[in-house]
Amino acid sequence: MESISIEVDSEIAQVYQAKTLVERQKMQIIVNGWLKQMLKQRSLDDIIDDMRSQAQENGLTQEILDEILSEDA
Repeated sequence: MESISIEVDSEIAQVYQAKTLVERQKMQIIVNGWLKQMLKQRSLDDIIDDMRSQAQENGLTQEILDEILSEDA
């Protein structure tokens, strides 16, 4: 895997940097999957379905995702 830089607002950067390594890895899986799908220019519904499948294959359950999202709110 290679690294790239993406600009985000300061709040996102601060929250991301404060997360544990495991949490950051989970977010990287999500972002990586999203970018792959966006580059293929598929429908949003197809992208969401594929990301959900990939996340589950990598151990990211809906419960874990809900917990991650609720922590940021």
